Order: sequence, then structure tokens, then C-alpha cells
Amino acid sequence: MSTNGSTEQESKIRTDDPIIEVRDASVTYDDGTSYVLDHASIDVERSEVLGVVGESGSGKSMFASAMMDAIPDPGVLSGKIVYHPDEGEPVDVLALDDEELREFRWEEVSMVFQGAMSSFNPTMKIEEHFRETLKAHDAPVEEGMSFARELLEDLYLDPKRVFDVYPHELSGGMQQRALIALSLVLEPEVLIMDEPTAALDLLMQRSILMLLHELQQKYNLTMVFITHDLPLVADLADRMAVIYAFQFAEVGPRDEVVGNSGHPYTRALLNATPNIEAPLEEMRPIPGDQPAPINVPSGCSYHPRCPLSTEECEEVDPSFYDVEGDHVAACHHWEEAQEEIDLHLAGDDDGAVASDGGVDDE
Repeated sequence: MSTNGSTEQESKIRTDDPIIEVRDASVTYDDGTSYVLDHASIDVERSEVLGVVGESGSGKSMFASAMMDAIPDPGVLSGKIVYHPDEGEPVDVLALDDEELREFRWEEVSMVFQGAMSSFNPTMKIEEHFRETLKAHDAPVEEGMSFARELLEDLYLDPKRVFDVYPHELSGGMQQRALIALSLVLEPEVLIMDEPTAALDLLMQRSILMLLHELQQKYNLTMVFITHDLPLVADLADRMAVIYAFQFAEVGPRDEVVGNSGHPYTRALLNATPNIEAPLEEMRPIPGDQPAPINVPSGCSYHPRCPLSTEECEEVDPSFYDVEGDHVAACHHWEEAQEEIDLHLAGDDDGAVASDGGVDDE
């Protein structure tokens, strides 16, 4: 497996005040022969929203799990994950013992998964979930429950009503918002969200993103939002990281990546995503399939699907090229991609994808 120019890559994905540093992180199966995350390196800036985008099976969920050292067996995680708390020394996440890791995962970095119902115990009322979480971490229970009520109200939920029901008695959108509140009850610094709105309708997706933006501002959270839907996260993210075939393909400020993409894959993702602002006839599915972990092509892993592929692409795995400022793309022909692959995604004046969404309890 190629490192995708890991030495050069590291110099281009550093930030001024990282809260999490990921260096050369790989996840392998089958005795190290099958990569589901391939030498990934990136900083997560303190207080930013980082959107991580890619097709299903691209490695984005493995990247999320790697940041918490939560790779399921028999996967093997290697590389370096460093957490920088507000106070104290940096934490080598992969060196933590089981008890330290349990505390780290809730008290410093927390995760919200796609299916809220799979995260709740169906035999426990919502209030019990909050109380048990606080007790398990030796947190002041009544003080924590007061904060839980505030979080639920922030998410437009009635605490009295929500606490007194079982998870299945809430709608999908309400379940997901209750889970977000639960993930924040121990006041972590970082919230990782792995496809948290994928099972919801478009209106509720937009509503939850609006609420997440408000939470991020109010509590000065750092968020990593994992999704296959690039336009969706573009409404929320400060910076975007596009992942393809288990490696980062493009990283940069939100407006740059959405409006001035340098990688053909990013531009293809934008053109393939359904969007009410663009005519149906302009939606262009990406031809071909993403490679399986055991069959990643040599050179640029995207070259079998890329309309700009050359012999160089087939033979040489590209390092990151500077597009503009902090915007980089792992493509030999990024300038040609900008010229020849038109974007058909409508945006607002700031380059973000336009959207509207209200908030309700459904």
C-alpha cells in the first residue's frame, strides 16, 4: 500500500491549534494485507467543524473509529493519534489502557452513530440512559441531569416528556436529538458524528444540522461530521476532507472544496448528489465502483473511474498538490479537472450549499 506521500502530506494538513492530530493512521485486516484506512494524516482544529465525506465503503467510518481507538476486532490500528486537551499534556490515544480509554471516549471525545435505536437500551427510559451514563463516569448526577435538560431544550425537545418515555416511543428525529444530548452530557471537547442523519428525511436532516451549528457555537465544540452527502455537510463545516479508497483525496476550507474542487472525485461527488437547486438532467452518477480493500489499483486509486486518467495516474500515487492557500488535492491533473469538469451544484453567495429547514418534533 502506498503512503500517498505521507511526509509531504503531513506538512500540508497541519493546523495552528490542533485538538486531534492523526498521523499515518492505518487499519488493516487479514494479517495486514487488507487496508480499510491507508496511512491517513490530518489535523482537527480546535473549535472547528470538519466534514469528512466519501462514498459508502471509502474508509470514513474507520477514520472516525480510529480517532477513538475503537476499531472492532480483528482490525489492527497503527500510526499515531494525539489528543490535545485544553489543559495538561498531549494524550497518546493508542497508549491508553482500557480504563483510560473508556473515560477518554465519553469525557473528552464522544461519538453519535447513524441509528439512534441501536445506541439506546430499548428496556430503559431515556432518563435512565442519562443517569446511568453520569454514574458510570462518577459525574455529579443531579448537576448532570440539569445540564441534560438544558441540552434537550437546546435541541427543541421537552425534557419532561422525553425523559419519561422509552426510545421506541420517540420519532426518528427525536431519537437522534436525544442521542446527541446524551453524547454531550459529560461535556466532551470533541463530538464525532458518523452519518447521524442518514436515516432521516431531508427536512429533519437540515433541521438537525441547524441545531448542531447552534450547539457548536454555544458550547465551543469541535465537531467531526462523517457523511456520504457532501452538500449536506457543506452547510455546517468549516473545512472539508474528502476520502476515497481509504485515503484522503482533498482537504481544504469548505467554500474552496465545494466551489473550487481540485480532485475529479470531489467534483464527481458534487455532480452526483441529488440537490433541489440543480436540474435533474444535470445529476451525473459516478461511473464504475470504488475498489475493495483487497483490490486497490496501483497509482492513483481513482484512475479507473477518472475521465482525466493518464499513464502517470496509473503508475504514480499522487501526493497533495497545493490548490490555493490551505486547500490541497491528491491529483496530478487538478488544474485540468477545474477546467474540464464543470460543477452543477448551486450554492449561496458564500459558496456553501443553499438549504432551508425548520425544527419540529417529528
